[in-house]
Amino acid sequence: MTYNFDADRWYENQRALLQQRRARGEISAAEFDEQLERLGERYDEMLQRLNGPFDLPVKPTGDTR
Repeated sequence: MTYNFDADRWYENQRALLQQRRARGEISAAEFDEQLERLGERYDEMLQRLNGPFDLPVKPTGDTR
């Protein structure tokens, strides 16, 4: 399977949105820091999934489906 998802670009877009919200006063500095930390965690988890192997589930023995 191939796809054109760019995780780095996704992260930068999400970070830019947070920065815009902070600049407009929609979120406080503390909220920005908290959301930025969560964004980093989501990004790391995403990279682990994207870089991991793609394994098909193994059928149980005797399963004819």
